[in-house]
Amino acid sequence: MKIQEVTDYLELLAPLHYAQDFDNVGLLVGDPATEVTGVLVTLDCLETVVDEAIASNCNLIISFHPIIFSGLKHLRTSDYVRRTVIKAIKNDIAIYATHTALDMAHGGVSYRMAQELNLTEVRTLIPEQNLIKKLSVHVPKSHASQLRESLFASGAGELGNYSECSFSIEGTGTFKGSKQSNPAIGTAGVRETLQEELLEITFLPHLEGTILKTMRENHPYEEVSYSLQTIENTYDRIGMGAIGFLKEEMSKEDFLKKIKSVFKTGVVRSSLSRKRTIQKIAVLGGSGAFAIQNAKRAGADAYITADLKYHDFFQGDDILLCDVGHYESEQFTKNLLHEYLSEKFSNFAILCAQTQTNPVNYI
Repeated sequence: MKIQEVTDYLELLAPLHYAQDFDNVGLLVGDPATEVTGVLVTLDCLETVVDEAIASNCNLIISFHPIIFSGLKHLRTSDYVRRTVIKAIKNDIAIYATHTALDMAHGGVSYRMAQELNLTEVRTLIPEQNLIKKLSVHVPKSHASQLRESLFASGAGELGNYSECSFSIEGTGTFKGSKQSNPAIGTAGVRETLQEELLEITFLPHLEGTILKTMRENHPYEEVSYSLQTIENTYDRIGMGAIGFLKEEMSKEDFLKKIKSVFKTGVVRSSLSRKRTIQKIAVLGGSGAFAIQNAKRAGADAYITADLKYHDFFQGDDILLCDVGHYESEQFTKNLLHEYLSEKFSNFAILCAQTQTNPVNYI
């Protein structure tokens, strides 16, 4: 089993296409053609994590946060980033990061927070807009079924809980090939009239290359008549944050005790909200001040995130803003990735790192 096969499977959960522009995700160190001896899953990749990988015979580290965030102009041992990368290279250990690709994923970081809180009716807090692509292609009626099935097999036609979604309408097509053409149907230089179908099918943008390749391979025409467009709607399977409901309403005081327990933190910073009872909860792993207004517009009673600044809390008079800590909000990501990979791969060890990587100490 090669590293590429493991990372390809990871990208079914968290396609790199949806990572934020500022981010640095994917295989950061190593050769994708290397055979996997073991996988170590961590929130952060540090020198001590590389040491643990060496001791555990794991040559692939799956890290949530990227160890290389911006360009490295040298590889001297002047800081922890470069020392970590150098140690990984010397010991033939690959490093892969998911970060905001997993933040954006349905079932990703924020969804795992919601799961740990036992929220119900969970949906994406900030769903992506203008994301879904639509392919419209003219195909001879005799080849329409084959093309449709091939596109389905390549991932097209999936909408939320539904798959194999498409639309077709029959019509009459005409074409005339030049002397240089080699038509699969008809004769060069002669106008042909043919019963065709206009097949329309949607897909997610990270699949565009695969979908177009499949279309060409399963279409009889030398020149395929097709068009692509981006649909102006909302797709709630990709986006930031999550929102859902506690099974029962709780007092503000009991809710704060609950999240201290769930997120295993001795400190929760919260706003002086007027809310007395809490049931509708928004969550967003990591730095989430940017989504306070989204949580309020969604009608959340409380919003759990991290890295809120002093002035952010002034927005919390009508919503309970809860800062549980950056590491604490994302800590369950290790378990998420470990469970996901363990369901697929059984021929090598997949371990959760035991090394403590939280850089913040609470007294």
